[in-house]
Amino acid sequence: MADRPAKPDRDALLAELSALSATATSADGAVSLSVNTDGVLTRLRLTDAVSEMSPSEIADTVLRTYIEAQRESAKRTGQLLAPLGSGGYLMDRLRWRVQYEPAPDDPPAVPAAPRAEQDGKVLKDRSSDAPAAAPPSGPPGDDDWYDKGMRFQPAW
Repeated sequence: MADRPAKPDRDALLAELSALSATATSADGAVSLSVNTDGVLTRLRLTDAVSEMSPSEIADTVLRTYIEAQRESAKRTGQLLAPLGSGGYLMDRLRWRVQYEPAPDDPPAVPAAPRAEQDGKVLKDRSSDAPAAAPPSGPPGDDDWYDKGMRFQPAW
């Protein structure tokens, strides 16, 4: 009879998984972060180097460093779980995390400056403008209800 490989000790495996932490640092050293075995962010550190970066550069650096840490976490979690087999949903998710690549960001849209009114003022006092129409009183009729399509009320 062939000997089966010994199953790993469940408690020891759970302890190793709960203690697992993967840390990654961006190439420029501006961002350092850690994730746990599930890939959840557990620590984020930004250096003074981020003060030289735009908000979109900071966001991109954090995201890319986060993905690097998640990949490392997924690899190490997979190595710990390998004795249990390489099939199943959990291992599929770990393989997906290792291969995940974020979609490239479009350049951030620069918000347009507010247009100046005819008189040169950006903000205009509209308190003397006509008041807004009052909402209809009472519940909406059936025609109104069905014409607007299905709606969801959180209280349901």
